[in-house]
Amino acid sequence: MHYVTAENLGKSYGIKPLFSGLTFHISEGYKIALIARNGSGKTTLLRILAGADHADEGKVWVNKDVDIALFEQEPSFDERETILRNIFFHKHPVMDAIREYEAAMETEDHVRQGDAIMKMDELGAWDFDAKVQQILGRLKIHSLNQIVSTLSGGQRKRVALARTLIDIGFEHKHILLIMDEPTNHLDVEMVEWLEHYLNKENVTLLLVSHDRYFLDEVCNEIWEIDNGQLYTYRGDYGNYLEKKAARIENEAASIDKARNTYRKELEWMRKQPRARTTKSKSRQDNFYEVEAQAKKKIIDQQVELEMKMNRLGGKVIELKKVYKSYGEKTILKGFDYTFKKGERVGVVGKNGVGKSTFINILQGLEEADSGKVNVGDTVVFGNYSQQGLVIKEDMRVIEFVKTMAESFPLAKGGSMSASQFLELFLFSPDQQYTYISKLSGGEKRRLHLLAILFRSPNFLILDEPTNDLDLPTLAVLENFLMDFPGCLVIVSHDRYFMDKLVDHLLVFEGEGTVRDFPGNYSSYRAAAPTEEVTKPKETEKPAEVTPPVIAKKKPSFKEKREFELLEKEMADLHAEKAAITAKLSESNIPFDELQKLSARIGEIAQLLDAKEMRWLELSEMMES
Repeated sequence: MHYVTAENLGKSYGIKPLFSGLTFHISEGYKIALIARNGSGKTTLLRILAGADHADEGKVWVNKDVDIALFEQEPSFDERETILRNIFFHKHPVMDAIREYEAAMETEDHVRQGDAIMKMDELGAWDFDAKVQQILGRLKIHSLNQIVSTLSGGQRKRVALARTLIDIGFEHKHILLIMDEPTNHLDVEMVEWLEHYLNKENVTLLLVSHDRYFLDEVCNEIWEIDNGQLYTYRGDYGNYLEKKAARIENEAASIDKARNTYRKELEWMRKQPRARTTKSKSRQDNFYEVEAQAKKKIIDQQVELEMKMNRLGGKVIELKKVYKSYGEKTILKGFDYTFKKGERVGVVGKNGVGKSTFINILQGLEEADSGKVNVGDTVVFGNYSQQGLVIKEDMRVIEFVKTMAESFPLAKGGSMSASQFLELFLFSPDQQYTYISKLSGGEKRRLHLLAILFRSPNFLILDEPTNDLDLPTLAVLENFLMDFPGCLVIVSHDRYFMDKLVDHLLVFEGEGTVRDFPGNYSSYRAAAPTEEVTKPKETEKPAEVTPPVIAKKKPSFKEKREFELLEKEMADLHAEKAAITAKLSESNIPFDELQKLSARIGEIAQLLDAKEMRWLELSEMMES
């Protein structure tokens, strides 16, 4: 079934064109990943398709039988209301049917009750509470009465994701689900569950994500916006990289050929008199086409940068018997570790087990309760934190970089200008004179990263570096870090990023326990898929909490329906049993029929026993 068609879409902000001439189709079952550099219009395109923004040119047609659900990076809520009311108390056919069912059951109107039950059957709403419990439990949303304005950024994203999944899970129309960075602020278990959920639900999907393993698991087609044009690749992320490399190679060959032709045609143009024949006019028009092709630039995100930095001495960082606690919560308990030159360490663990505290202790930003943290004299930290840049935003990008230095020293001598360094990290000459306040969130993160590297650190600490960075920028960062000669400590939930860059892991398991795992992230997950604090302690509450949509000991909608049907089924069985008993009392009944009736009355007795037991269980729940 055809869902959406876009024809010649274009969008600009001021004089800056994001894209133009985009034409594409989305049909049922498509699962598309959209890739582009930050500032190329990915989010804008998603919002245009969802009707939340409009294109400057072109048209979008949406099938009248298709609904579009948009999950945005910055979700909107009623800030004064609770999580519960933001998720459930809005217009939705299943929720409306449930509310009507509950209201009907409070009346003696059997017609109204019958209509409500039929509507619940039609929408499959009897499983609502079980599905809601699964979604809320997996996303670790427990305090449903918490006011939304008090939530952290990560909590807000998870609540918005739960609201979206609950909505589409019970919508019986055709749905196009559009998701903008759905894996941000999710831990690995949540991401893996979301992969499974989206595959199981068999939705039609268009998403933007920097998580490459997630893309491989969920999507079967990749669209790339590059230089304002849309390129389509069937298959996974690896296939996309291969096909893109081939495309760039072909384009480079075409540009070289156009440049050779351009030089010849330019000489011809210069020799031509002002008055031209029709034939020469045609050749002149062709010249301008060749000129445009010859002057094309191909942006390749390969980075070759040998940075000059202070050499690390014999001692890097040594931690001896380090203890750290907050009240009754233990972060480190007698932790010993010695960093070596060129070491690449991943730091993993559940949120709240002390990963950020650990990296702050390394840098001297927080004091340990006891023990020693000896930092070598030659260590120069570079800290890429989640807080981002704290600078005046009325400054231009190039001005900001030049406040640190005019040039970047290279290992083999010479230097790279601030402008060249910015180009290396995908800031074009035009963008370099943009005010920082005008940059997108991802572009600001990229500038933050660049500012840290520009200072030539030899001990890099990256705290969730992949959040809000686009895939081209991640390719730049990964290529740079592959050849980084200093020490590297990475805190990240991005499995692909960790697998590519770290040699071993420090696993924070809670209660002060830190384990050194010799391998990358995928090896760790494969070796101990349930180890990452997935089992609650005996003194802890279970991870999954029944949402208060239906109170803890009260029956679900499905169980209420089952209870009503049981009463009718038991009455029918009793009536059948009475009829058979009366039949058996007749003297002239044939032997064959007597055998059948006797067997049936035995079956009825067993059925009644089972149904009466179940009826008793449910009746107790009804009374609670």
